[in-house]
Amino acid sequence: MAAVAVATRWWLLLMLSAAELGVAPAPQPPNILLLLMDDMGWGDLGVYGEPSRETPNLDQMAAQGMLFPNFYTANPLCSPSYTPQEIVGGIPDSELLLPALLKGAGYASKIVGKWHLGHRPQFHPLKHGFDEWFGSPNCHFGPYDNKARPNIPVYRDQEMVGRFYEEFPINLKTGEANLTQIYLQEALEFIQRQQAAHRPFFLYWAVDATHAPVYASKPFLGTSQRGRYGDAIRELDDSVGRILRLLRDLGIAENTFVFFTSDNGAALISAPRQGGSNGPFLCGKQTTFEGGMREPAIAWWPGHIPAGQVSHQLGSIMDLFTTSLSLAGLEPPRDRAIDGLDLLPAMLQGHLTDRPIFYYRGNTLMAVTLGLYKAHFWTWTNSWEEFKQGIDFCPGQNVSGVTTHSQEEHTKLPLIFHLGRDPGERFPLSIASIEYLDALRRITPVVQQHQEALVPGQPQLNVCNRAVMNWAPPGCEKLGKCLTPPESVPEKCSWPH
Repeated sequence: MAAVAVATRWWLLLMLSAAELGVAPAPQPPNILLLLMDDMGWGDLGVYGEPSRETPNLDQMAAQGMLFPNFYTANPLCSPSYTPQEIVGGIPDSELLLPALLKGAGYASKIVGKWHLGHRPQFHPLKHGFDEWFGSPNCHFGPYDNKARPNIPVYRDQEMVGRFYEEFPINLKTGEANLTQIYLQEALEFIQRQQAAHRPFFLYWAVDATHAPVYASKPFLGTSQRGRYGDAIRELDDSVGRILRLLRDLGIAENTFVFFTSDNGAALISAPRQGGSNGPFLCGKQTTFEGGMREPAIAWWPGHIPAGQVSHQLGSIMDLFTTSLSLAGLEPPRDRAIDGLDLLPAMLQGHLTDRPIFYYRGNTLMAVTLGLYKAHFWTWTNSWEEFKQGIDFCPGQNVSGVTTHSQEEHTKLPLIFHLGRDPGERFPLSIASIEYLDALRRITPVVQQHQEALVPGQPQLNVCNRAVMNWAPPGCEKLGKCLTPPESVPEKCSWPH
């Protein structure tokens, strides 16, 4: 935090000095927009294959910016863990979030969409650095009967303004919902307001139309060859296009960094009607195969990031924290380990950094990628019990000895794949080959160093209690929407995935 305080004082002194001298103040740091989709797969963008009528705006964004084909999530789920309403915990106060740190450089910040780091008031965005919020603390599951389980609330800042399936309807039969349009207007209005105030801003646009049950507004329903999921993709693509056009119309495109990605791979469990495409990659959401972890990713910053470039830098969604601080002229906190890299050297100068990508499922290190080689220490899709019930994380993609339904250990002799030749993880290298031994020799010390440096965290999501669900959120009394909670019975949560 000391670095943040110093940056704040430096910025204020610079502005004061410029005003006193009668000269124009120094340019403000760039605005930062992080556009995070929900369950959108690597193969959902035309730019990763042939240009598509489904995503013309995202294809154009990539043509004007930089494409990252090797970009990964930190976890193959929508949040640090699966977080239903029963969860008691959330993001702890000890964690320093990006909007709180960006205040040190004078940024205004807003989150639009899904928060998913704790639904109880003490965990909400405005308690952790954001200035504004419009969205929900959980996914748009439902509808519920408000007796056994309440419908999810929608918030404006610190108070609810309604609930999904009530004030914010989603028609499960037709897929019609106006939520993406509402989220778009929130983003456009925030950008316009901050530009008028000449204040740098951070916008986190975390929309969830592509998370089952998928939805789209009426003008987009029935417009895609891919069905309802494609309708949602088309509306999100149109929304991104409108955001980028506004930046250009306001004359701030060259001072605005925009990054587009997704939280995890497409949920093949919901495919084909309610799920997307992971392109050539194996399996999907909830697994640590490439289809669950590798994401679409585009960086856009006209006049700074060269247009039409492809970076083969291995990137992680965790890098956006460090990169955003670098954009703002701030140093990352030094009192803790920071996992993310600053991607600006890759974006601005084309410099590539050799770094590993670790694949976790819960507390278990399942795999690691270093260069073009990926080593699996454990393989698992989901349990035989779930699979026999029709729950399939890898439909149509059975790979013998790889897509296992029991948790198979390979820590002594990991399965190693060359992701350049075999992005679908179908042909493990022979353990007797020189190539396998050379790859293992490089990977082993990297994993040992990583595991030796790990500091165990305190579990935050291991206690459940039906009494803490969204029965009576702040602001419910003004709307007459408060519900009576059941008796408080805390119990340990069990997470099968």
